[in-house]
Amino acid sequence: LFTKVTEARTLAMRAAGPAETAQAENMLRESLKSLFAVAEAYPDLKANQNFIQLQTHLKEIEDAVEAARRYYNAVVRDLNTMVEQFPSNLVATRFKFAKKDFFELEAPALERKAAPVRF
Repeated sequence: LFTKVTEARTLAMRAAGPAETAQAENMLRESLKSLFAVAEAYPDLKANQNFIQLQTHLKEIEDAVEAARRYYNAVVRDLNTMVEQFPSNLVATRFKFAKKDFFELEAPALERKAAPVRF
């Protein structure tokens, strides 16, 4: 299980381009979801302060990544509009600017929920 998380993290860090990155991020999320599901079976682990801090920290990181993804997609939307609209499309054609892909995650990964922490 830990090797899956590590492999997914490595793939996410090496990914080039939005599509490859999204695929790696989906794999990483699924691995982490499995890890937290296993942790549910161990009450001592769930109550461990370090594990609780890890869950909180991961939630904060996910929120920051989601905000960055929304910003990236907004910039890509604006770029794609400028590449298509006159007169900016003249400049885009001259300098060979092209439309870019959005960073989209699979639907199940978008249904993010913080792992429940019970005391």
